[in-house]
Amino acid sequence: MTVLAPVLPPATIHAHRLTITLPIPPSINHQYATVNGRRILSEVGRRYKLEIGQHILLALSRSPHKHALLVNLRAEYLGLSIRCHFASLLRRDIDGGLKITQDAICEALGLNDNRVLELHVYKEVATASPSIELTISALAAPLSE
Repeated sequence: MTVLAPVLPPATIHAHRLTITLPIPPSINHQYATVNGRRILSEVGRRYKLEIGQHILLALSRSPHKHALLVNLRAEYLGLSIRCHFASLLRRDIDGGLKITQDAICEALGLNDNRVLELHVYKEVATASPSIELTISALAAPLSE
């Protein structure tokens, strides 16, 4: 039996911001495995990161703003907003998929996630279509720099 990936809405791409809807990340219990006493990203976690990378690259390939966005994101600090649309508010922790999602999008865009200065995470109910809506944007340099 073949499981089809959900059809996701198209990304919105501007010169300083990318907004994209992505699949829900695996639970934290499924993201990592212990091998020889070391915690490593599990097969499920690696597959999720690969899938996110593919979504990002496909969205960028369709956008006339690809070059400007990449230049701006690579030159500036970053803001990240994640809206988690879960089937239930009590089923999952709000931060369970945060790190893997942040890593996946930054890797796909060729960014170091240590440049994220702002992070906003929201939890909402979407029983019909669980997903996450992610926005990454270029930020001006902080005043203390």
